[in-house]
Amino acid sequence: MKKLPFVDRIDEQKRLKRALSGASGCLIVVYGRRRCGKSTLLQKISVGLDSIYYLADLKETSLQIQDLSREIDKLVPGFSSATKPAWDSVISNLNGRLDKTITLYLDEFPYLVQLSPELPSILQKYLDSPGHKNVNLVLCGSSQRMMHGLVMDRSAPLYGRAEEIVKIEPLKAGWICEAMSLSGVDAVEAYSVWGGVPRYWELASGFGSREDAISELVLDRNGILYEEPMRILSDDMRSAVQPYSLLSVIGQGCNKMSEIAARLEKPATSLARPLAQLIDLGYVRRELPFGEDSKSTRKSLYKIKEPFLRFHFRFLQPRKSQLESGVIKAAFQDILKTFSHHVGQVWEDLARQSVPGCGIAGRDWGPAERWWGTGVDGQSCELDLVAESLDGKSLLLGEVKWNESEMDVKRAKARLVEIGNRIPFIKKREIVPAVWVRRGQKSSQIDTILPDDVLRWLR
Repeated sequence: MKKLPFVDRIDEQKRLKRALSGASGCLIVVYGRRRCGKSTLLQKISVGLDSIYYLADLKETSLQIQDLSREIDKLVPGFSSATKPAWDSVISNLNGRLDKTITLYLDEFPYLVQLSPELPSILQKYLDSPGHKNVNLVLCGSSQRMMHGLVMDRSAPLYGRAEEIVKIEPLKAGWICEAMSLSGVDAVEAYSVWGGVPRYWELASGFGSREDAISELVLDRNGILYEEPMRILSDDMRSAVQPYSLLSVIGQGCNKMSEIAARLEKPATSLARPLAQLIDLGYVRRELPFGEDSKSTRKSLYKIKEPFLRFHFRFLQPRKSQLESGVIKAAFQDILKTFSHHVGQVWEDLARQSVPGCGIAGRDWGPAERWWGTGVDGQSCELDLVAESLDGKSLLLGEVKWNESEMDVKRAKARLVEIGNRIPFIKKREIVPAVWVRRGQKSSQIDTILPDDVLRWLR
């Protein structure tokens, strides 16, 4: 498998290194969904430091302690020769035998706690004890739910004791260009399948074509990513059944609360909390028209936020029976019929995400959203992209297209200006029209944004 370059994580590295260079005996928490590069990040920042890295699993506690003790031997020779009956003896003995500060990385920390519920209280006692502390603790985990409960819940023993809490998110789309040696259209299409998860990029890079990568990794029932969504949800939810069902119906085009409830045959009130959890975890987003108040509007749409999950629930989940029978080639050909439409939706998301860093028309812009509603003339209208300049004097109005081979930019500009003059919140602000297209020539009549522009801004 091709080893990809380590990209981005600049801010995360800075924060972690700053905390580790401060007072000894500090606690750092790193968490985020699986395969986003947490372990790789920890190993990178540990270079040049006196450190011990231990990846936990679900072995019995006594075996975990033995394995960790053998890792400690690398810095403290002979540490494993004496029996350590419990976690408190490991921490106290390690601290007592050191004459300098070292860093102990406990990766997949929730596995340790699952078998030893007393461990957070033991670490709390160590962190709160007076005197010199020689061990910095870095706790890492993929279960966002469990890491919240262990460290960020007010009732948790370790609450309020962390010097840094770093959530590792999927990478921004622009980094896929460097990581997978792609550009333009190819990079957008790859991102629409793999999202911003570095491990997916690495796995896909081992294949000669996108078709082979999707077929073997995602569509093959023995593929590494075939059951990935269920594994992700199992990490973060007490039960994956309801969230999986919600993502399934949203992925198939039910975007309003009423549609979701009707498809699941459940009252809408019973779905508010699980949807909120999926939003908090970054798997679903609540889309509102530009300028709407989230507390008062009833115009909410629910969309799957992460491209890989969107791809899975749009294309794979409805074909599960076919794929279980091994009919992969026919399934892939069927997917290709609407794949371009899927890419187009991801392209719209990327266009909106890129606006705050784009500098179009020499202005600084705030966040961009879609807008749909009724114009001042009583007619319904819609805009793919709306953003307000930070000085409040201008509105950026955008049309985002993927499937059109060419765009009549003069007509697009006239259409955007015409709609802009009808929207109720224009308030005499200047209209700045722009178009985002898959391919085309730059135009002097209107700002024309291409994939390479967007990917450059999304870094």
